[in-house]
Amino acid sequence: MDTRPIGVFDSGLGGLTAVRQLRRVLPGEDIVYFGDTGRVPYGSRGREIIRQYARQDIRFLLSHDVKFIIAACGTVSSTYPPEEAARLPVPFTGVVGATARAAVDATRNGKVGIIGTAATVRSGSYAAVIKDMVPEVEIVARACPMFVPLVENGYVDDGNPVTKLIIAEYLQSVKDAGVDTLILGCTHYPLLKKMIGDFMGDNVTLIDSGKVTAQAAAAALADLGLLNGRGEGGNAHYYVSDTPDNFDELEHRFLGEFAGGPVEKIAIETY
Repeated sequence: MDTRPIGVFDSGLGGLTAVRQLRRVLPGEDIVYFGDTGRVPYGSRGREIIRQYARQDIRFLLSHDVKFIIAACGTVSSTYPPEEAARLPVPFTGVVGATARAAVDATRNGKVGIIGTAATVRSGSYAAVIKDMVPEVEIVARACPMFVPLVENGYVDDGNPVTKLIIAEYLQSVKDAGVDTLILGCTHYPLLKKMIGDFMGDNVTLIDSGKVTAQAAAAALADLGLLNGRGEGGNAHYYVSDTPDNFDELEHRFLGEFAGGPVEKIAIETY
């Protein structure tokens, strides 16, 4: 039994979709979340800057004595060196592995779409893991750099004409390719899931990276003997590098029934 909290971080508030799922599957666990809202998005940055930011985010979580770290960020998961992750003093997971496995399990026609930030798509991380599992799978990848700013600024209401237009612009080629499975390769994207699903059609399975990763992390914590043994009463403490004007609104949108809890602004550059 381990009573230390679980650490979760993301470039902004998108990782709260993973926190929401963690609260559902592990209601007794405490969570420390950091959202780098002052430097969002990471996906348009260079590889070394992303790694620098990830190291600061991880050091911040370690300063809170977390027992497990989840990079609830497709960009970090695609660029943070696995050999560096292996040297951390606590177990670390990103979103790529579990999400890729879920896509492989879901596809029926062997055509998988991947959408993510520019850095995620450029890295080829999802495609590489999927190809290792099933070499004959056909991959169609598309960078969607406007999705994160849309979500962070609240353009997520079903039917929003601006968001619908951008979804169509990005995803028409993916739809035309005939994919039957689409990886939402950024934890911000589940907030657009309804509109993305409406555009892609009922025959396309959407893989929510935040949800899948939370479920995989819960299983890993159990296997490692790191659960605290409580079935309820877990708390979440949120930290950000800049407080958005509409944070309360966004928090409720991302966390749903689990909204609430202390929020603090910190200087992430000092870590």
